Amino acid sequence: MKRLSLFIFSFIWICLTLVNTTAAHALSQCIEANTPVGEAKGIFPGRVVWSHSPGLVSWDESDVKWYMDKYINQEDCDWLLVANLCNLTGAGDEHEAWEKIFRYFNLNHHDKDIGYTKGELVTIKINNNNTDSHRDSSEINSTPQLVYSLIKSLVEAGEVPEECIIIAEPSRFITDYLFNKCHKDFPKVRFVDNIGGEGREKAEYEADRMSYSEDNGELATGIAKAFTDADYVINMALLKGHVGQGVTLCGKNWYGAMNIHSDWRKNYHNNFDQSRNGYAKYMTFVDFMGHKDLGGKCILWLIDGIYGCRNVGGAPGPRWGMAPFYDEWPNSLFGSLDPVAIDMVGVDFLTNEFPDMPDVAYSDMYLVEAAQADNPPSGASYTPSGDGIVLNSLGVAEHWNDVNEKQYTRNLQSSSNGIELMYITK
Repeated sequence: MKRLSLFIFSFIWICLTLVNTTAAHALSQCIEANTPVGEAKGIFPGRVVWSHSPGLVSWDESDVKWYMDKYINQEDCDWLLVANLCNLTGAGDEHEAWEKIFRYFNLNHHDKDIGYTKGELVTIKINNNNTDSHRDSSEINSTPQLVYSLIKSLVEAGEVPEECIIIAEPSRFITDYLFNKCHKDFPKVRFVDNIGGEGREKAEYEADRMSYSEDNGELATGIAKAFTDADYVINMALLKGHVGQGVTLCGKNWYGAMNIHSDWRKNYHNNFDQSRNGYAKYMTFVDFMGHKDLGGKCILWLIDGIYGCRNVGGAPGPRWGMAPFYDEWPNSLFGSLDPVAIDMVGVDFLTNEFPDMPDVAYSDMYLVEAAQADNPPSGASYTPSGDGIVLNSLGVAEHWNDVNEKQYTRNLQSSSNGIELMYITK
């Protein structure tokens, strides 16, 4: 009887602890659920498309080479991208989708209702952070098959010449498998990484291109010429956590465009971390997101959720438990024309699936600042491009109602200025 009583007491204590932990986690964000701030962006403002192809990945963790074609269905990756593009734009086909994306950007940034013009340069920022050479890495990095899908779509449907496309990871390395897979079918596409060689170009930088809005000590200020020379940029981030700031999504992905050292230990990361007590503060990511050569040139934001990862490094994993994954890989791609909305969705997926991630509390702080960049809670004056012009709102921030329904205010039809999460499954 004594052992039974002890068991019952322990069970109740564990349940209460879990409830309290969940409640604490729910409170550890800068804004509450379904309370949008900022100004939604996009052809359909605030729309984030989540395309999902169950069974796309067959990798069972018995082989470190998670990136191989035998584990990742290329046709499904192609479908993920096309479904995203068409539903982001309301287009009937892939070609029309790219036309709408380029026209939307040019109309809003250059006041010109024109599409892509042959000869203009498109740079794609991937996330190969977990690399130390051209050797293939067993750690989580950009999914080669999705990079291939994006190149193929730009060339065949977007009518962008191969030689006008750059796959860029200036601060790290483009691994052999990714390079060989894409270079084989698209030999004129340029690949730019930290050291160059073996078919890659060595990154060059334009010095002092970044003007941080506040004193950021010795944080890198040079931006890779792959971006300063580009006419358009695509941000292709990963769905994963990160020690320090909790998550690494599109906002963090820009750091790899700077003239940082390939060894992360030798770099400064000033004002990357949110304040642990939730008090608003200046966040460097907002400068990246609003800089004229980074977020200011971006026509499309994507988050590669083929695997997703709890941690910044290591092999992909663990598998995801939330609906509709149920102990499978996410097999997903997220896309948006709103850089704040897409990262907010990424934050909601990560923090609800992995509430015990390192440093997860208030991981939405940079997004709340970005959404209100013209009047942020911190009081910072965000002017990253060196022209003294204060950024306007970069997009809309809000959290979903709960992990089961995953509804934002546009889904609930309770706001005309929130996020809309559109779920498309194969």
